[in-house]
Amino acid sequence: MSSTAFRISGDLEVRRLGFGAMHLPTEPGPARENSLAVARRAVELGVTLIDTAYMYGWGANEELLADALYPYAGGLLITTKVGVARSGPSGEWRLDGRPAVLRDQVEQALRRLRVERIELLQLHRVDPDTPLADQVGTLRDLRAEGKIGRIGLSEVTVDQLDQARRIVDIASVQNRYNLLDREHEPVLAACEAAGIAFLPWRPVAWGESGAEAEIASVAAELDATPTQVALAWLLGRSPVILPIPGTGRIGHLEENLAAGRLDMTPAHRDRLDRLTEVAQVRPLGHDRGDGGGEGAR
Repeated sequence: MSSTAFRISGDLEVRRLGFGAMHLPTEPGPARENSLAVARRAVELGVTLIDTAYMYGWGANEELLADALYPYAGGLLITTKVGVARSGPSGEWRLDGRPAVLRDQVEQALRRLRVERIELLQLHRVDPDTPLADQVGTLRDLRAEGKIGRIGLSEVTVDQLDQARRIVDIASVQNRYNLLDREHEPVLAACEAAGIAFLPWRPVAWGESGAEAEIASVAAELDATPTQVALAWLLGRSPVILPIPGTGRIGHLEENLAAGRLDMTPAHRDRLDRLTEVAQVRPLGHDRGDGGGEGAR
């Protein structure tokens, strides 16, 4: 059984299996009430790491979490992301890592989350039109001002991670990664070597029929679901991996979190390790409406 906890930056302890809030509807009405219940249930079940972002509803997701959970339970970490902005009234998004934009988005996140400091703030994407040193340097300055506790990056290469670490300590990396999509294996290796938390988004995915059948076979042998097998594989893949599966349904939330108790044998893990990345990946949960695929997440 893999360890259930991880210390981000060596001092901020969280439960490794977290929750991604992107799929929680924020519009007023029954759907929002359900979202509030899902967020609260996650905390009741022991989740201490919840991931959100300005891009998720342009701040509405952050406000939803505050409405659901404030005042926050001791030890609860809500991490958010900045660096993506609307480019027009129709809602198109674009990368925007200009210092003034990052500063404003951090200030707004502090207000929406009702906190004086964001303990883990992640750059949603590296803006290619703004020098990386300016983007990371702005977050470093905000940390020095006490508005950020720790800094993370998302969808970065090993080279970008190295560049950023020469400017400031990096506490986390959030890249796409799952059992069937291991493109960012080098980034995971770099994080493991440095003790940096690795938060895989799209943590669960189905692939071609052969891989699907093998995962289903392992799940049947363990009296588990394929989703639980995929999450348990991640937890055992590296001690720095902190999966953040998202859902808008309490039943699926409970299913996801139960993966932390799944104890795969070495033989099961070996069978899964042999599954190679496939050309086409369909997010698991696509048919059930709460999938692991999160688009431009």
